Amino acid sequence: MIYRIGEFADKCGVNKETIRYYERKNLLKEPSRTKTGYRLYSDYDVKRVGFIKRIQELGFSLGEIYKLLGVVDKDEVRCQDMFEFVSRKQEEVQKQIEDLKRIETMLGDLKQRCPDEKQLHACPIIETLT
Repeated sequence: MIYRIGEFADKCGVNKETIRYYERKNLLKEPSRTKTGYRLYSDYDVKRVGFIKRIQELGFSLGEIYKLLGVVDKDEVRCQDMFEFVSRKQEEVQKQIEDLKRIETMLGDLKQRCPDEKQLHACPIIETLT
């Protein structure tokens, strides 16, 4: 299916400026245009924006996404140093997981201190934190 920029943006759940920004950052290829100049996008472009959004949600920067898309696009220049990039990112993710596990433990600890009585004036969780 073919989409104009407004339809495309709606389908992707972003605004038109985001689409234009992705194009300027070379995350999306320059789209084909109608004779009157309207941009035209495909279902492949919808999937690509979906990938960009999902990987952003996972904490990747647009620069990192650009590098990952270089692999997807089979661009050898951007594939340089990919092993180091992936290794660094894996270390970052492991650290985030460790941090989240510590937070989970702390929250479980705080939850155990709560008698779950909504009528109490003094909150054991707040007292523990302060």
